[in-house]
Amino acid sequence: MSSKDTTFAAYKKDEGKKYSQGRRGYHPNLYKAVIDYHFSTGGELGTLLDVGCGPGAVAAALAPQFDYAIGIDPSEGMIETARSLGGAAKADEPIRYEVSTGEGLGDNLSPSIAASCIDLITVASAAHWIDMSAFWPRAAEILKPGGTIALWCPGSFSVHPDVPNAAAIEKFLKEHEERHLVPYISPGNLLARDLYRELPLPWTLDKPVSVLDKNTFFRLEWDGSNPTDFYAGDQKLDMNTIEIMAGTLSPVVRWREAHPEDVGTERDVVKIQRRELERLLQEGGVEKGAEYIQGNLSGVLMMVKKLA
Repeated sequence: MSSKDTTFAAYKKDEGKKYSQGRRGYHPNLYKAVIDYHFSTGGELGTLLDVGCGPGAVAAALAPQFDYAIGIDPSEGMIETARSLGGAAKADEPIRYEVSTGEGLGDNLSPSIAASCIDLITVASAAHWIDMSAFWPRAAEILKPGGTIALWCPGSFSVHPDVPNAAAIEKFLKEHEERHLVPYISPGNLLARDLYRELPLPWTLDKPVSVLDKNTFFRLEWDGSNPTDFYAGDQKLDMNTIEIMAGTLSPVVRWREAHPEDVGTERDVVKIQRRELERLLQEGGVEKGAEYIQGNLSGVLMMVKKLA
Protein backbone atom coordinates (compact mmCIF):
# COMPACT_ATOMS: atom_id res chain seq x y z
CA MET A 1 0.00 0.00 0.00
CA SER A 2 1.27 3.47 -0.86
CA SER A 3 -0.25 6.92 -1.20
CA LYS A 4 0.66 9.84 -3.41
CA ASP A 5 -1.35 12.85 -2.23
CA THR A 6 -1.37 16.42 -3.55
CA THR A 7 -3.10 18.17 -0.63
CA PHE A 8 -0.13 20.41 0.18
CA ALA A 9 1.48 20.48 -3.28
CA ALA A 10 -0.53 23.51 -4.45
CA TYR A 11 0.29 25.61 -1.38
CA LYS A 12 1.21 29.25 -1.98
CA LYS A 13 3.72 31.12 0.18
CA ASP A 14 1.11 32.47 2.63
CA GLU A 15 -0.21 28.93 3.11
CA GLY A 16 3.32 27.64 3.61
CA LYS A 17 3.85 30.31 6.27
CA LYS A 18 0.68 29.31 8.13
CA TYR A 19 1.76 25.68 7.93
CA SER A 20 5.14 26.52 9.48
CA GLN A 21 3.40 28.34 12.33
CA GLY A 22 1.11 25.40 13.02
CA ARG A 23 3.65 22.57 12.95
CA ARG A 24 5.86 21.94 15.94
CA GLY A 25 9.53 21.07 15.69
CA TYR A 26 10.81 17.60 16.49
CA HIS A 27 12.56 16.84 19.75
CA PRO A 28 16.38 16.97 19.87
CA ASN A 29 16.31 13.33 21.06
CA LEU A 30 14.76 12.28 17.74
CA TYR A 31 17.43 14.10 15.76
CA LYS A 32 20.11 12.62 18.03
CA ALA A 33 18.79 9.10 17.40
CA VAL A 34 19.04 9.66 13.63
CA ILE A 35 22.55 11.12 13.69
CA ASP A 36 23.85 8.59 16.23
CA TYR A 37 22.63 5.67 14.13
CA HIS A 38 23.93 7.18 10.89
CA PHE A 39 27.37 8.13 12.20
CA SER A 40 27.92 5.04 14.39
CA THR A 41 27.25 2.78 11.39
CA GLY A 42 29.83 4.44 9.17
CA GLY A 43 27.77 7.25 7.69
CA GLU A 44 29.51 10.49 6.78
CA LEU A 45 28.39 14.08 7.35
CA GLY A 46 28.86 15.42 3.84
CA THR A 47 25.46 16.12 2.28
CA LEU A 48 21.97 15.95 3.81
CA LEU A 49 18.83 15.65 1.67
CA ASP A 50 15.52 16.38 3.41
CA VAL A 51 12.60 15.08 1.34
CA GLY A 52 9.15 16.65 1.65
CA CYS A 53 10.89 19.39 3.59
CA GLY A 54 7.85 21.68 3.87
CA PRO A 55 8.95 25.00 5.41
CA GLY A 56 12.37 23.54 6.23
CA ALA A 57 12.28 22.75 9.95
CA VAL A 58 14.15 19.43 9.72
CA ALA A 59 16.71 20.66 7.20
CA ALA A 60 17.45 23.71 9.35
CA ALA A 61 17.81 21.58 12.49
CA LEU A 62 20.19 18.99 10.99
CA ALA A 63 22.10 21.11 8.47
CA PRO A 64 24.70 22.50 10.91
CA GLN A 65 26.14 18.98 11.26
CA PHE A 66 26.67 18.60 7.49
CA ASP A 67 28.89 20.27 4.91
CA TYR A 68 25.92 20.78 2.60
CA ALA A 69 22.15 20.48 2.95
CA ILE A 70 19.33 20.29 0.40
CA GLY A 71 15.59 20.44 1.05
CA ILE A 72 13.07 19.43 -1.61
CA ASP A 73 9.28 19.64 -1.67
CA PRO A 74 6.68 19.50 -4.48
CA SER A 75 5.03 22.70 -3.20
CA GLU A 76 6.38 26.02 -4.45
CA GLY A 77 4.76 27.74 -1.48
CA MET A 78 6.54 25.49 1.00
CA ILE A 79 9.88 26.04 -0.74
CA GLU A 80 9.38 29.83 -0.81
CA THR A 81 8.64 29.72 2.91
CA ALA A 82 11.69 27.55 3.61
CA ARG A 83 13.91 29.94 1.65
CA SER A 84 12.53 32.92 3.56
CA LEU A 85 13.24 31.20 6.89
CA GLY A 86 16.75 30.29 5.78
CA GLY A 87 19.19 28.03 7.55
CA ALA A 88 22.75 26.97 6.89
CA ALA A 89 25.04 23.98 6.92
CA LYS A 90 28.65 24.04 8.17
CA ALA A 91 30.76 27.10 7.37
CA ASP A 92 27.55 29.10 6.80
CA GLU A 93 26.81 27.23 3.57
CA PRO A 94 23.13 28.14 2.84
CA ILE A 95 20.63 25.30 2.63
CA ARG A 96 19.57 24.73 -0.98
CA TYR A 97 15.77 24.53 -1.21
CA GLU A 98 14.26 23.31 -4.50
CA VAL A 99 10.89 22.19 -5.87
CA SER A 100 11.00 18.44 -6.53
CA THR A 101 8.88 15.39 -5.83
CA GLY A 102 9.58 12.64 -3.33
CA GLU A 103 9.70 10.16 -6.19
CA GLY A 104 12.12 12.10 -8.42
CA LEU A 105 14.38 13.25 -5.57
CA GLY A 106 15.90 16.10 -7.49
CA ASP A 107 16.10 14.49 -10.92
CA ASN A 108 14.42 17.61 -12.37
CA LEU A 109 16.94 20.05 -10.95
CA SER A 110 19.76 21.70 -12.84
CA PRO A 111 22.12 20.18 -12.04
CA SER A 112 20.18 17.13 -10.88
CA ILE A 113 21.12 15.40 -7.66
CA ALA A 114 23.88 13.07 -8.76
CA ALA A 115 24.32 9.37 -8.12
CA SER A 116 26.09 8.40 -4.89
CA CYS A 117 26.37 11.96 -3.56
CA ILE A 118 24.01 12.01 -0.56
CA ASP A 119 25.03 10.84 2.91
CA LEU A 120 21.71 11.04 4.76
CA ILE A 121 18.16 11.19 3.39
CA THR A 122 15.44 12.25 5.84
CA VAL A 123 11.69 12.04 5.23
CA ALA A 124 9.74 13.55 8.13
CA SER A 125 5.96 13.08 8.16
CA ALA A 126 5.94 12.79 4.38
CA ALA A 127 6.60 9.18 3.30
CA HIS A 128 2.86 8.44 3.44
CA TRP A 129 2.34 10.97 0.63
CA ILE A 130 5.03 9.44 -1.61
CA ASP A 131 4.90 6.54 -4.07
CA MET A 132 7.49 4.44 -2.27
CA SER A 133 7.92 2.04 -5.19
CA ALA A 134 9.52 4.96 -7.03
CA PHE A 135 11.20 6.51 -3.99
CA TRP A 136 13.31 3.56 -2.87
CA PRO A 137 15.15 2.89 -6.20
CA ARG A 138 15.87 6.61 -6.72
CA ALA A 139 16.99 7.00 -3.08
CA ALA A 140 19.35 4.04 -3.48
CA GLU A 141 20.77 5.63 -6.63
CA ILE A 142 21.67 8.98 -5.06
CA LEU A 143 22.74 7.62 -1.66
CA LYS A 144 26.42 7.03 -1.01
CA PRO A 145 27.52 3.50 -0.09
CA GLY A 146 27.13 3.34 3.69
CA GLY A 147 24.58 6.17 3.61
CA THR A 148 21.33 6.17 5.57
CA ILE A 149 17.64 6.78 4.92
CA ALA A 150 15.56 7.89 7.94
CA LEU A 151 11.75 8.09 7.86
CA TRP A 152 9.54 9.17 10.73
CA CYS A 153 6.02 10.35 11.46
CA PRO A 154 3.55 10.85 14.32
CA GLY A 155 0.72 8.36 14.72
CA SER A 156 -2.43 8.64 16.79
CA PHE A 157 -3.33 11.17 19.48
CA SER A 158 -5.07 10.56 22.78
CA VAL A 159 -6.02 12.98 25.55
CA HIS A 160 -3.86 12.77 28.66
CA PRO A 161 -5.88 11.48 31.63
CA ASP A 162 -4.80 14.45 33.75
CA VAL A 163 -6.75 16.84 31.52
CA PRO A 164 -10.02 17.86 33.23
CA ASN A 165 -12.99 15.99 31.73
CA ALA A 166 -10.54 13.89 29.69
CA ALA A 167 -12.93 11.01 28.98
CA ALA A 168 -15.62 13.31 27.61
CA ILE A 169 -13.08 15.18 25.51
CA GLU A 170 -11.68 11.96 24.07
CA LYS A 171 -15.23 10.82 23.21
CA PHE A 172 -16.01 14.15 21.56
CA LEU A 173 -12.85 14.17 19.44
CA LYS A 174 -13.65 10.73 18.03
CA GLU A 175 -17.27 11.68 17.33
CA HIS A 176 -16.19 14.99 15.77
CA GLU A 177 -13.87 13.19 13.37
CA GLU A 178 -16.52 10.62 12.48
CA ARG A 179 -19.12 13.32 11.87
CA HIS A 180 -17.03 15.77 9.88
CA LEU A 181 -13.68 14.43 8.71
CA VAL A 182 -13.91 10.72 7.84
CA PRO A 183 -14.66 11.44 4.14
CA TYR A 184 -11.47 13.50 4.00
CA ILE A 185 -9.15 10.93 5.58
CA SER A 186 -6.88 9.49 2.90
CA PRO A 187 -4.92 6.22 2.67
CA GLY A 188 -1.83 8.24 3.54
CA ASN A 189 -3.38 9.37 6.81
CA LEU A 190 -4.12 5.75 7.67
CA LEU A 191 -0.54 4.69 6.87
CA ALA A 192 0.75 7.27 9.34
CA ARG A 193 -1.75 6.42 12.06
CA ASP A 194 -0.67 2.79 11.82
CA LEU A 195 2.95 3.89 12.31
CA TYR A 196 4.04 2.86 8.80
CA ARG A 197 3.50 -0.84 9.45
CA GLU A 198 2.11 -1.18 5.91
CA LEU A 199 4.53 1.23 4.24
CA PRO A 200 6.29 -0.50 1.33
CA LEU A 201 9.93 -1.19 2.15
CA PRO A 202 12.81 -1.84 -0.28
CA TRP A 203 12.63 -5.62 0.15
CA THR A 204 8.81 -5.81 -0.14
CA LEU A 205 8.58 -4.23 -3.60
CA ASP A 206 7.82 -6.26 -6.72
CA LYS A 207 11.37 -5.34 -7.74
CA PRO A 208 13.31 -5.34 -4.46
CA VAL A 209 16.07 -2.76 -4.03
CA SER A 210 18.81 -5.09 -2.89
CA VAL A 211 21.45 -2.45 -2.11
CA LEU A 212 19.29 -1.19 0.75
CA ASP A 213 20.30 -3.67 3.41
CA LYS A 214 17.44 -5.30 5.33
CA ASN A 215 19.94 -6.39 7.99
CA THR A 216 20.52 -2.74 8.91
CA PHE A 217 16.82 -1.93 9.28
CA PHE A 218 16.05 -0.11 12.53
CA ARG A 219 12.59 0.70 13.89
CA LEU A 220 11.75 2.70 17.03
CA GLU A 221 8.21 3.38 18.22
CA TRP A 222 6.89 5.91 20.70
CA ASP A 223 3.77 4.61 22.45
CA GLY A 224 2.62 8.08 23.45
CA SER A 225 3.43 7.75 27.14
CA ASN A 226 6.43 10.07 26.79
CA PRO A 227 5.58 12.41 23.89
CA THR A 228 8.34 14.88 24.78
CA ASP A 229 10.80 12.58 23.01
CA PHE A 230 9.03 13.08 19.67
CA TYR A 231 7.89 16.72 19.52
CA ALA A 232 9.68 19.58 21.22
CA GLY A 233 8.08 22.22 23.39
CA ASP A 234 5.37 22.51 25.99
CA GLN A 235 2.92 19.62 25.88
CA LYS A 236 0.07 21.72 27.31
CA LEU A 237 -1.51 23.48 24.33
CA ASP A 238 -3.88 26.43 24.62
CA MET A 239 -6.90 26.81 22.38
CA ASN A 240 -5.27 29.26 19.96
CA THR A 241 -2.36 26.89 19.40
CA ILE A 242 -4.67 23.91 18.92
CA GLU A 243 -6.74 25.85 16.39
CA ILE A 244 -3.65 26.81 14.38
CA MET A 245 -2.25 23.27 14.50
CA ALA A 246 -5.57 21.68 13.52
CA GLY A 247 -5.72 23.95 10.48
CA THR A 248 -2.59 22.27 9.07
CA LEU A 249 -3.97 18.71 9.25
CA SER A 250 -4.60 17.33 5.76
CA PRO A 251 -8.20 16.10 6.42
CA VAL A 252 -9.03 19.61 7.66
CA VAL A 253 -7.38 21.18 4.61
CA ARG A 254 -9.48 18.95 2.36
CA TRP A 255 -12.66 19.69 4.38
CA ARG A 256 -12.04 23.41 3.96
CA GLU A 257 -11.50 23.00 0.23
CA ALA A 258 -14.93 21.33 0.08
CA HIS A 259 -16.60 23.97 2.30
CA PRO A 260 -15.03 27.32 1.32
CA GLU A 261 -18.09 29.29 2.47
CA ASP A 262 -17.63 28.03 6.05
CA VAL A 263 -13.91 28.66 6.43
CA GLY A 264 -13.20 31.09 9.27
CA THR A 265 -16.80 31.15 10.49
CA GLU A 266 -18.38 29.43 13.48
CA ARG A 267 -19.30 26.63 11.03
CA ASP A 268 -15.64 25.91 10.32
CA VAL A 269 -14.78 22.36 11.39
CA VAL A 270 -11.88 23.65 13.50
CA LYS A 271 -14.00 26.33 15.17
CA ILE A 272 -16.67 23.75 15.99
CA GLN A 273 -14.01 21.64 17.65
CA ARG A 274 -12.60 24.58 19.60
CA ARG A 275 -15.93 25.70 20.99
CA GLU A 276 -16.83 22.21 22.23
CA LEU A 277 -13.39 21.70 23.76
CA GLU A 278 -13.75 24.99 25.61
CA ARG A 279 -17.19 23.98 26.86
CA LEU A 280 -16.04 20.55 28.05
CA LEU A 281 -12.97 21.94 29.77
CA GLN A 282 -15.03 24.60 31.55
CA GLU A 283 -17.48 21.87 32.54
CA GLY A 284 -14.47 20.08 34.05
CA GLY A 285 -13.61 23.10 36.19
CA VAL A 286 -11.15 24.98 33.96
CA GLU A 287 -11.47 28.75 34.14
CA LYS A 288 -12.66 30.45 30.94
CA GLY A 289 -9.65 31.64 28.94
CA ALA A 290 -7.31 29.13 30.63
CA GLU A 291 -8.38 26.06 28.64
CA TYR A 292 -5.67 23.67 27.48
CA ILE A 293 -5.24 20.17 26.11
CA GLN A 294 -2.39 17.82 26.90
CA GLY A 295 -2.09 14.68 24.85
CA ASN A 296 -0.19 11.49 24.24
CA LEU A 297 1.07 11.00 20.70
CA SER A 298 2.52 7.83 19.25
CA GLY A 299 5.25 7.95 16.64
CA VAL A 300 7.72 5.89 14.65
CA LEU A 301 11.28 6.25 13.35
CA MET A 302 12.63 3.83 10.72
CA MET A 303 16.15 3.75 9.27
CA VAL A 304 17.99 1.63 6.73
CA LYS A 305 21.44 1.80 5.14
CA LYS A 306 22.87 1.33 1.67
CA LEU A 307 25.43 -1.44 1.40
CA ALA A 308 28.97 -0.09 1.63
